[in-house]
Amino acid sequence: MTALIFVSTEVHASSPAPVKKKLKVSSSLFKDKAKLPDSAVFKGMGCTGENISPDLKWEGAPEGTKSFAVILHDPDAPTGTGFYHWTLWNIPVTVTSLEPGSKGPAGSVQGYTDFGMQGYNGACPPPGDKPHRYEFKVFALDVEKLDADKGATAAMVRFMMNGHTLAEGMTTASWSR
Repeated sequence: MTALIFVSTEVHASSPAPVKKKLKVSSSLFKDKAKLPDSAVFKGMGCTGENISPDLKWEGAPEGTKSFAVILHDPDAPTGTGFYHWTLWNIPVTVTSLEPGSKGPAGSVQGYTDFGMQGYNGACPPPGDKPHRYEFKVFALDVEKLDADKGATAAMVRFMMNGHTLAEGMTTASWSR
């Protein structure tokens, strides 16, 4: 008796992940990878800054961009996931910069930070820790509005941006005490 065995050699090709374009992000208050100015440092928990968000400017948004989001993240915070200091989204596509101390243009939303407060909360690493990196990330999105309310955290906003990010870029500053 002969058994016939059929082996499928069919290959299912999956679509490659879309290549995200890069935005160029800068600030007039610090150069990329330089020290964060004291004005942008948190005021509280032993930190004596002014807690004013630095200015940001971005360019290079691809066709199809309908809004922007900004997220400030400290990947060096001793939490296992870093620390989120600012989340701002639903920035209109016509806006490509933020002034120092900006709460965002009309229609934009500021979320809650890992400090448990809404708005910008500056750098404040543990005393004696190595200098922390503060990543100011800007995202170009293919939607005008993310369906996240002002009580959203950075994790929720990142979840809502999933599949809608056309481009991203960042500038990084460091700070220690």
